[in-house]
Amino acid sequence: MMANRPPFDDNEPHDPYDDDTHDSQHGDDRDENGYLHIADLEAAWSANMTKEPPRIPAQRDPDDTDDPDDDPDLDSSDGAVVDRESVLVGPVVWGGPVDPPDERPNLGSRWAGSRWRGRSSASAMAVRRSRPPIIPAWLRSRADLAAAVRWAVKDTLYVVGYHAVRLPKYVAKTTVYAPLGATRALARLLRWASAQEGNAPLRQWAADHNDPVTWLNLDRRRVDQSRFRWIVVVTGALAAVVGGIVFLYVPIPDLARWAFYAVMALAFARSGRPADKPILDRVSQAPKYRKLTAELVRRGLTSIQLAGINQAVGKDPAAISFPLEIHRDGPGHLAVVDLPFGVEAGDVIARRGRLASALRLPLDQVWPEPDRAHTGRLRLWVGDEPASAMAQPAWPLAHGPKVDVFAPFPFANDPRLRNVDGQLIARSWLFGGRPGSGKTGAMRVPVFAAGLDPRVEIRGYELKGVGDFKVLEPILSEYGNGFDDDTIAACAQMLVWLYAECQRRSKRIDFYHAKGMAPENKVTAELASLKGSGLHPLLVFIDEIQELITHPAHGKKAGELLEKIIKLCRALGVTLLIGTQIPDKGSLPPGITRNVNTRFCLAVGDQIANDMILGTSMYRQGYRATAFEPDKDAGWGITVGFGKPGTAHAYEINAALQAQIVARAIAYRRAAGTLPATPIERDTTPAFDLLHDLAAVWPAGEDRVWNETLIPLLTDLRPDIYTGWKPEQLTTMLKPLGVPVGQIGRQVDGKFINRRGPSYQDIIQAAITRRDQNKNQ
Repeated sequence: MMANRPPFDDNEPHDPYDDDTHDSQHGDDRDENGYLHIADLEAAWSANMTKEPPRIPAQRDPDDTDDPDDDPDLDSSDGAVVDRESVLVGPVVWGGPVDPPDERPNLGSRWAGSRWRGRSSASAMAVRRSRPPIIPAWLRSRADLAAAVRWAVKDTLYVVGYHAVRLPKYVAKTTVYAPLGATRALARLLRWASAQEGNAPLRQWAADHNDPVTWLNLDRRRVDQSRFRWIVVVTGALAAVVGGIVFLYVPIPDLARWAFYAVMALAFARSGRPADKPILDRVSQAPKYRKLTAELVRRGLTSIQLAGINQAVGKDPAAISFPLEIHRDGPGHLAVVDLPFGVEAGDVIARRGRLASALRLPLDQVWPEPDRAHTGRLRLWVGDEPASAMAQPAWPLAHGPKVDVFAPFPFANDPRLRNVDGQLIARSWLFGGRPGSGKTGAMRVPVFAAGLDPRVEIRGYELKGVGDFKVLEPILSEYGNGFDDDTIAACAQMLVWLYAECQRRSKRIDFYHAKGMAPENKVTAELASLKGSGLHPLLVFIDEIQELITHPAHGKKAGELLEKIIKLCRALGVTLLIGTQIPDKGSLPPGITRNVNTRFCLAVGDQIANDMILGTSMYRQGYRATAFEPDKDAGWGITVGFGKPGTAHAYEINAALQAQIVARAIAYRRAAGTLPATPIERDTTPAFDLLHDLAAVWPAGEDRVWNETLIPLLTDLRPDIYTGWKPEQLTTMLKPLGVPVGQIGRQVDGKFINRRGPSYQDIIQAAITRRDQNKNQ
């Protein structure tokens, strides 16, 4: 007999242990109201922890014919015989409970008490099901909505233009098919009025079977139907004649009259054309863009030959899941995908080409990227059209107000046409790419941005000699163009000056920190704007720096100075931009690439060059600039240091726009009093000349002097430059100038002391003479 139980809904989850079988095997443990008593599982678990765990019967070989009574494994610990067909239900739990108890949802009294106890977390999760937003995300974003409208308008205009060009062809087809259609329409109307369709075959069947009664009934029905239909046809014909006369003689706008003719002609042509010959041509033989769907994404992910994905999907088709609904995101659609356990988003990104092939789309239309939630979540964005076909928006700073270099500025846009902001203060930049990749154009963007802040002093050299930065010369304090020895020597001397400038700035920051004006021991916007602080922002750029690094006379020292400057400049208000098209350890020392914090890698040829610019293992993680082609993908690259790494297209600034930006920068600087002198009057030499300074302070009558003796004399001459110099620093500064520093022994207080220092007559004078001769050649 089934025990009485309270009624429940049919939709209520069924308890597999709450049935008659359970009651019959374990007794009816119910109270007077018919509810099952709930055992205290924690108490039972605590009690069972002191007992031995249950023994699982061993599997018996079917060929084993021994007496089962001889098997010692069949006896339980209490002497009872265990049946061989008994099965251990549920896993054996070793140790204490570690999982928290299932949360009990607030579902009302029906689910309260014993009916919910023991339910799994999956049931609770099923109840707490997330709901999609009332308004889609792309409708709440003005940029995404504008992108969707632009795409719809663009596609509509394309379709209209396509058909407008073929309008004469459509008119000719309509002229041919319309009379046939009118004839077919009249024949169908007459056939309908006679009521023969459907009735004639039945009457023929009755005549063939000699059934006059059926034949007469069918004919009588046809006559009744035909009588009514002919009345409708005649009435409609008279109404059409009257309407035609009114249409012809009543004053109606010509546009409406011709529109009516066109509609009727198209209707008759549609009826008269052959089924396999449409009037309008198809705009495309295949869709340019297919809406991104879950099935399409699954098919793409299982086609990229990742063993982790294929094995997981083979066991469980739901191993690839979608935590969010696929939705529009800018000029495309975004799918957020949870990959199978153990598969990282970087594994998929590394196979971006295979994924694009599986989706049957161009490579620059498919953009996978990792999600911040966890490494197994992938964000797959598919554009409405390839990125190369989308028009890049104008640079937002082209016609805007002044720029604040202490705030981010728009440097590029990503494939979704969103701004990628860069930072100048506390940053050092590295640009790398093959010839034709757009490296110089990308490097000009932060220089133009800095030019629109009148506080910024800009110095730079382009060692290619084609004048890519020539338009900026009116606002540059120092500028060199070329790859001859003199230009490279001047560039190397600028680095010597820059290193000394960094040392001077560090002392100024220490001074202002003591006064409480530099709380973090770095240049702030207030200090940069304070006149006389000497801490105005300074931007230095060197394009094609491999020409300097590989120079036999200045290369080694320049590399050492660059590494030191990059380490120092972050807190000093100095921004360094370097660009190269040969990213290897010979032309770009590892000490430089390890310390720059902002990188932009354009088209490169191999993995080594890719990781040399972006950092170690970036190629393996799927950030591959090798996918870009020079000229075709000019300006596209991989960014590091702009937030999370990603693909971006540096803003293009054409020649006309460059002239306008420079004119604005000149106006800002003239008003602020920071406009450099004209190129004719401008002194592009560094702020100090070490050789001439040494000649000016050299002790009279001395041929060889210690560094320790010369430094105080130099400090008295130029305290703002030489204060704090060490003997080793003076040796380092003299070496690229061709001045060797050797050991000098002296007797001091009866002791022989050996220290380093230069020679005046044979070395310094020779170095000055040699440099002057090179300038005059």
